[in-house]
Amino acid sequence: MSEQTTTDTTNHLGQRFTGQVALITGASRGIGLGIAQRLQAEGATVVLTARKPEALAEAVAQFPEGTALGIAGKSDDPTHRAEVFDTISEKFGRLDVLVTNVGINPVYGPLIDIDLDAARKILDVNVLGTLAWVQGAVHHENLQFKENKGRVVSISSVAGERPSPGISFYGISKAAVSHLTRSLAVELGPDIRVNAVAPAVVKTNFATALYEGREEEVAASYPVGRLGTPEDIAGAVAYLASSDADWITAQVLTADGGVITAGGSA
Repeated sequence: MSEQTTTDTTNHLGQRFTGQVALITGASRGIGLGIAQRLQAEGATVVLTARKPEALAEAVAQFPEGTALGIAGKSDDPTHRAEVFDTISEKFGRLDVLVTNVGINPVYGPLIDIDLDAARKILDVNVLGTLAWVQGAVHHENLQFKENKGRVVSISSVAGERPSPGISFYGISKAAVSHLTRSLAVELGPDIRVNAVAPAVVKTNFATALYEGREEEVAASYPVGRLGTPEDIAGAVAYLASSDADWITAQVLTADGGVITAGGSA
């Protein structure tokens, strides 16, 4: 999305996040970038993280000057997380919204044959990483996350709602993210709201293996007749992070074009 597109979007949206600071992990492309663009279009100053500095710099360059900051590093690295929170504290003095989007799936195939080291890595990044980002936001003394009625939105997956052959362990990790969301919401309320969005197949590089070369065939099982886009997920996240959802917490919003209800899978 270009700066011009972002500006045009702003003209059609409310400014629900004016004066607020939002942190989006895994935001150099795809769903994470889409979320960052939507929150910024609604007035937020956004902080983006990603593993590759070059890709992150390219993403930040798409935003209007002064509205976005990129901090590169590995999501499961405690030093990186500390740097992110300290930088936000020093530059902005507050954090209002945390979107934990980072997720990996380095294996594809039968669950019974999965390499256990790969499985551990998936859990470390997708589950423990999500928890660690929330812990960091809540415990940082200068971010005032609790005082600002902070909102957490994590990205889960419909693969965590029912078995999804080929990506089963990824689904297991996302089922854990969904349960983590509910558990954190109970523990952190009433000051902090915690929700998640569980997408089906969204047209990103991450999900290419699930639809490449057969998009029409895959989309045919979706009642809405198409696959998801990063903008679809961004809209759901923006709602849950906004004051419009002030009475909503501990929820996992399924954003799947109706495919699960229709009997499909991720």
